[in-house]
Amino acid sequence: MKIAQRMQRVRLILSDVDGVMTDGGITYDNQGIETKTFHVRDGMGIKLWQKSGYKFGVITARSSHIVKVRMDELKVDFIRQGSEEKLAAATQIVNELGLKLEDVCYIGDDLTDAPLLAAVGMSVTVADGASDLHSKVDLVTKATGGQGAIRELIESILKSQNRWDEILQSWSV
Repeated sequence: MKIAQRMQRVRLILSDVDGVMTDGGITYDNQGIETKTFHVRDGMGIKLWQKSGYKFGVITARSSHIVKVRMDELKVDFIRQGSEEKLAAATQIVNELGLKLEDVCYIGDDLTDAPLLAAVGMSVTVADGASDLHSKVDLVTKATGGQGAIRELIESILKSQNRWDEILQSWSV
């Protein structure tokens, strides 16, 4: 199936966090508080996706307070932290929404993402994702993790679905 056909089916985007929504770095201050940097355009991309009537969620193997803070700020529909079995977490979300895995786009960056990437209708990794994933996914973003890859993906899907102009109009661009 061609990438454009895969994009047409997408109704739900699920994403890893570290290495996709961030550059993969984990920083601790002297008090042991974790910090992460998220790209603002990824946040806007998520809002545009939701404004289009779709759902967005994150599935991450780690648990981090700062992830909850950022995802709550963006009103992300699904937040699954501490999910070692990402495919099981995604299947639960898909069942809750009455969708199929074929309706899902998942973006990940490392080997722990491989089972879920293999199961969804559209699989994506970031430019600096594990090289073993590059040949196994439908799309590799031009952007690296934490540098707007989510926004790039969302724009691509909405343009493929002929929804981008409608989004631009709503923002008076």
